[in-house]
This record gives sequence, structure tokens and C-alpha cells, in this order.
Amino acid sequence: MNSVHLHVALNDGHFIPVLGFGTTVPQKVPKDEVIKATKIAIDTGFRHFDSAHLYKVEEEVGQAIRSKIADGTVKREDIFYTSKLWSTFHRPELVRSCLEMTLKATQLDYVDLYVIHFPMALQPGNQFFPRDEHGKLLVDEVDLCDTWEAMEKCKDAGLAKSIGVSNFNRRQLEMILNKPGLKYKPVCNQVECHLYLNQSKMLDYCKSKDIALVSYCTLGSSRDATWVDQNSPVLLDDPVLCTIAKKYKKTPALVALRYHLQRGVVVLTRSFNEKRIRENMQVFEFQLTPEDMKVLDGLNRNLRYNPAYYFNGHPNHPFADEY
Repeated sequence: MNSVHLHVALNDGHFIPVLGFGTTVPQKVPKDEVIKATKIAIDTGFRHFDSAHLYKVEEEVGQAIRSKIADGTVKREDIFYTSKLWSTFHRPELVRSCLEMTLKATQLDYVDLYVIHFPMALQPGNQFFPRDEHGKLLVDEVDLCDTWEAMEKCKDAGLAKSIGVSNFNRRQLEMILNKPGLKYKPVCNQVECHLYLNQSKMLDYCKSKDIALVSYCTLGSSRDATWVDQNSPVLLDDPVLCTIAKKYKKTPALVALRYHLQRGVVVLTRSFNEKRIRENMQVFEFQLTPEDMKVLDGLNRNLRYNPAYYFNGHPNHPFADEY
């Protein structure tokens, strides 16, 4: 099956490919590997690329995309590129400047999707996580609705085709949805979502509002010691998942991805290994039975690999709410 046709309609009339390639890079991976992996992903059939100002790889991802446009593999309109507004740019007058930095780094004329990375504003400046001399996080007080209005202006200016949010809880999403004079609804909420944190309540809520749920950490996580508890269980080693994978003669990763696709989730996956990048495309070649879906539903344990502890103490921290 040709993955190119597998898209979900967004509430603004645009379409997002259901399988996306994530570009957060563990520190041990050299930048040229990012270029190589992105090119392989395009050759394999990936058309949706998820990046962010925070990831510091937009130049490399953009270079790979442009080289694949130049050699005729794809056209710009075939590619769906997502970037994210970082927390130090939440003030309405700064929103566009962050997006312009992304466009300059990628050398693209527009992004297909621009999302607010976290619902927590930090004080503007050159640091991603500004702190005072005592190590205390420097929080900024910005109304999310004001940030959203500036996002709407980026869409009107044609710099972003669609706009959405990431890591918002229900209450924070409702603040935007109930905003007086709302011009555009968020098209998506990108959240951590996997078999151990299946986000069923958030998924139902988003579906009821015609908002796409986009999952990151879909295969658990990369075990990056800088933000993941090393004692947390390894999702892909789960015995129930492995048993089901054997039954379908697929890898546990493919079953984990397929589970979310069948729930209507847009799935991000990330790898710098050519074999695994190619393997991920097999997710469209099989289907899980309703019984197996139910068994996999039962693996949920509300476990967060990315509790965003680096924002601890922020009054807008989203993960204290149930969802």
C-alpha cells in the first residue's frame, strides 16, 4: 500500500500524513546522521517530518528535504513539515520571530504545521531554559490566548498552513477553544502517547472537538538519560506486546505503531537506523483484530516517560491534571 495516500483530514481543510518521522536527536547522534536518516526516510516513503526550534537540527532536516526536492524525489507540496514555538517566545510580539528562525534554518517558505511546544511560557532570552543565579526557572506570565492570536496571524500571513498545540491538557485546550473571537481552532494536540500511556480520555476529547491527536514517544522512548528515568520499564520488551507481535510475525514496534493508527492517532516514530526506518513502513501491511486491540488497551498504566520535570514549579505545568 502506498503510504503517501494515508492522511487524516485536519479541521482547517488540510491533510496530515498519519505516519510521521520525528527528528529529536539524542546527543550521541552526529548532525550528519540527521541529514542521512531524513533522506532515507523520504526515499522509504515518509512525507511527514516533525521538528522544532528546540531540537537544533532544523538546518539539517531542511537540507535533506531540499536535496530530495532538488533531485526530483518529491515536490515541496508532498512534504508535511511541522515545527514548534519554543516557550521563550510566547509573548505575542515574539511568536513570528521564532517561526521565521525555523524558516531561515530550513530554507522553506512555510511550515505545514506550527504548534505551541508547551503551554508554559519562559522569560525571553538566549537560553532555552532560563534560570536565575539560584537555578530557579525564570517563568514568564503570558496568556495562552494571546500567544494563540499571534499563531493565528502566522497562519494568515501564509507562514504556517495549519496551527496547533502540544503537551496541552484538556483545561488548557478549552481555554483556547472557548476564547472569544477565536479565528482558528488548533488542528492537533501532540502528546506523549504509547501503550503504557494510551491517552484514551484525551483521544476521546480531541475526537469530540475535531482535533487530531499526534503521538510522540510512541514506542516508549529512546531511554535518553537526560530526561528519562532509567528505571522505567522498556515498552518494546513488554511480554504481552511481544506475544501479539509473534502472532502477526511483526516486530513489537510495528504492533505498537499499528495499535495507535487503528485508534485514529497520528503517529510519530524516530530512528537513525536504516533497517528500522524502512521497517516502519510495514505498519500499513497488516491489521490488528478487535480482540488484540482490547488486549493492548489493557497495557495502559499511565506511565509518562517524559514528565517534563525541567518545567517543574511552572504554574501552567500540564501534567498535574488527569488529562
